Amino acid sequence: MLRLSLSSVLFAVLASFSLAAAAAETPKTESAKPATVQVAQVAVVNLNTADAATLQRELLGIGATKAQAIVAYREEHGNFASVDELLEVKGIGEATLEKNRDKLSVN
Repeated sequence: MLRLSLSSVLFAVLASFSLAAAAAETPKTESAKPATVQVAQVAVVNLNTADAATLQRELLGIGATKAQAIVAYREEHGNFASVDELLEVKGIGEATLEKNRDKLSVN
């Protein structure tokens, strides 16, 4: 008799876990929220006004040394006339410019 009772209790517990698991796996389409799309906003960096810390933080492949070189070039030669003039800064190559072109301005 005791064996039958333990079996019944064990069966009842396993059955309730199975029902709970099945309910958790069932998708609830009526309460599903539509997916939201997040669009990354690109911060525009003005080569003529940004300080070295901003250049380093916002531009890919620009560390402290290159950021300082950009500021030093600007101080020596005046404002950048175009984004392409960044290639005149020692240590800045085509690849670095292209990685950052969409983030750069001279206005």
